[in-house]
Order: sequence, then C-alpha cells, then structure tokens
Amino acid sequence: MSAAIDRFRLDGRVVLVTGASSGLGTHFAQLLADAGARVAVAARRADKLQAVVDAITQGGGQARALSLDVTSAASVRACFDELASWGAPDVVINNAGVTVTRPLLEQTEEDFDHVLDTNLKGCWLVATEAARRMVAAGQGGSIVNVASILGKRVAGGVAPYAISKAGVVQATKAMALELARHRIRVNALLPGYVVTDLNRDFLTSEAGEKLRSRIPSRRFGEMADLDGPLLLLASDAGAAMSGATVAVDGAHLVSSL
Repeated sequence: MSAAIDRFRLDGRVVLVTGASSGLGTHFAQLLADAGARVAVAARRADKLQAVVDAITQGGGQARALSLDVTSAASVRACFDELASWGAPDVVINNAGVTVTRPLLEQTEEDFDHVLDTNLKGCWLVATEAARRMVAAGQGGSIVNVASILGKRVAGGVAPYAISKAGVVQATKAMALELARHRIRVNALLPGYVVTDLNRDFLTSEAGEKLRSRIPSRRFGEMADLDGPLLLLASDAGAAMSGATVAVDGAHLVSSL
C-alpha cells in the first residue's frame, strides 16, 4: 500500500502554479509543496505572492515567486526563462482565470476579450511554452488545466466564462493527443462550486442556498476536495491518464438541474 501512496509524491519535482496569488492557486501551491515539490508561484499580482512563498518556506518547503501575465506571450516566455534556474518544469498547474458576471445582452466586447484572453488564450500560451521546455529538456511532464463544470454545462450571467472553459476542455484533449509522443500528459480538472474567499458571501446568501439545493450532493465543495484529484493528475499516480476531464462537483454535471 505504501508504494501506491508514494506515487502521489512529487519530491524534487519542479512545479509551476499560475494564478497563485489567491484562492485555488494558493491552495494548490501549498498542497504541491507538502507533496515534496519545488513550487514556483506565478501571477500578475506579484506583490501578493510573497505571503504564499513565506507560508511554504516556513513549513519547510521550497518556493519562489514569478511575475506572469498569462495573456502575454512575452511574459510567459520570461516566466519560464526565470524558472529555468530550477530546470524545466515537471508539472504545470494552469490555474489563472477570471470571470465577468452580468447578463449576456449587457456583456461587452471588452468583457469577452478579457475573459477569453485570460482563461483560454492564457491556458494555451502557458501549456505550449511549458511543453516546449519539457521537450527541449528531453523529459516528460504533466500539465493540469483547471477548467470548470461550466465547460460542460451553462449558467446564466457568465457566458464568456462558460465559453472559455469549454475551450479549455477541448484544448486539453487536443494537447493530450499531440504531446503524448513526448511523454507529456495533459488533463483537465473541472471543479464544481467550491467555496473560496472570493465567492463565500454569494454561496452563503439566499441565492447561494437555492443553488446548493440543485446540487445532488446538497453541498458546495471545499478546496480540500480537490486535493486528491489534483495530486492524481500531477503525479505518477496518474501516469496512464491523459486527455481526461475530472469533475469534482458532487454529481452536479450528471444532474438535469
């Protein structure tokens, strides 16, 4: 049994987590550090990354902060250039994402571009650059694209977000197909409604309660619910998995509501 558990470890692996200055990104960074990885945390808000680095290093882990704007190819290349002092990444958690919430007929072109450039183009820029670095280093690796159950279903008021995450799901499959020959696995994690500091007020509101009642499990997810699935996709425990979309949603996707 211990040998199976050991396959979830990431000791000495170089891991990059994008969108790591808050929420799921911060949580994922700490989780991966606890699993033994050397973790590079990246975000546009580079000033907010130091607290993440401090928390990891104070717990005995290794971490560093990198500035990254996923919508800029030049910034993505610069981030990987800086990471190169640790070597090519073994694992990339493509987590950076944004949303704009308002009715479809009130959405603007700027709203659409902001969401799609970050969530979909940013995912593509980071994943392809990571893959180039892995191939150049002659190594395989794992790329985990953080999508959403809204990549497979829809909700009102978040059309660009749902469109972008559907693109991430399809991009994951396309990347997995072409990168398998290079021993690079690409999978997507699809969280359902997970409680974070950013959405806690809504999810605990009357509207949030109505939403919770439509989830078959009748509960919102906690960030810790994503730990096992993320480690599975990132580590050797998931060595035969590529092109998979792993939903963590309390059976929401399979419901009709």
